[in-house]
Amino acid sequence: MKIRQQHINRWRLWVLSMAFLLLVLTPLLNYYLQVDFIQGWFQSLSIGELWFVSPLEGLERLLVSKEFYGPLLVGMLLPLLLATLCGRVFCSWVCPISFLSECGEWLSKTVRRSKKMPQWLILPRYTIWLALAGELLLTMLLGAPLFVFLSPPGIVGRELMTLVFFQTLGLEIVVLIAVLAVNLLVTQRLYCRYLCPLGGLLAVVGRKRRLQVVVQHDQCVRCNQCQRVCPLGLAPQQGDGQSSQCWNCGMCVAKCQQQSLQFKWDKR
Repeated sequence: MKIRQQHINRWRLWVLSMAFLLLVLTPLLNYYLQVDFIQGWFQSLSIGELWFVSPLEGLERLLVSKEFYGPLLVGMLLPLLLATLCGRVFCSWVCPISFLSECGEWLSKTVRRSKKMPQWLILPRYTIWLALAGELLLTMLLGAPLFVFLSPPGIVGRELMTLVFFQTLGLEIVVLIAVLAVNLLVTQRLYCRYLCPLGGLLAVVGRKRRLQVVVQHDQCVRCNQCQRVCPLGLAPQQGDGQSSQCWNCGMCVAKCQQQSLQFKWDKR
């Protein structure tokens, strides 16, 4: 089954915006209206009786506690299922870091990802696996869930909550500013591409995902426009849309005038 892509980027930006709006409205509803139907943020989010847990933060807590906690495992199921079917779509369609990075690019009036990345900043693709492995190793050595405290997406939610409830910001905001500065000032989102351990874990889980960007080689004219707009610097015209690093944002699909790139759902 092929998914048509005429408005894919518009839909993605709409979903990103709604996801960020949820983070903003939740503490406001909790604090001012005493409405607690929705609580938390994307690290740990409850909607009514449903509880959703970020896979990496959940894995960290399991490694630290060395105990299997049933509700935690259940809370991880839906995010893991989504990653299994669709890969890193959280990163491109939901993550507040992607939303803020896109806002920064729009405000700067500069599409920085269209420029060529400096050669010294082009790291091996397996760097993101090293970031994931290093983060889990540090978690076990320190006996503390490191990414729970330093996760940039999590920091966004916590800082919004802190701002509403206590009218202040924590020191962790420095980490968020640093990540956004790197993503805005360095071509092709350095943090998201190489350094995010959550992105690395979702890529591992989604390496055999059902939803992929496939290329019809007989229609491709090798204009490389898809590669120029890819936030992660991948080459969809060479099949990178089926690699584990691709986060299915659909920007290459929307850009391709020949329609040689398509979302495809593998039924297997």
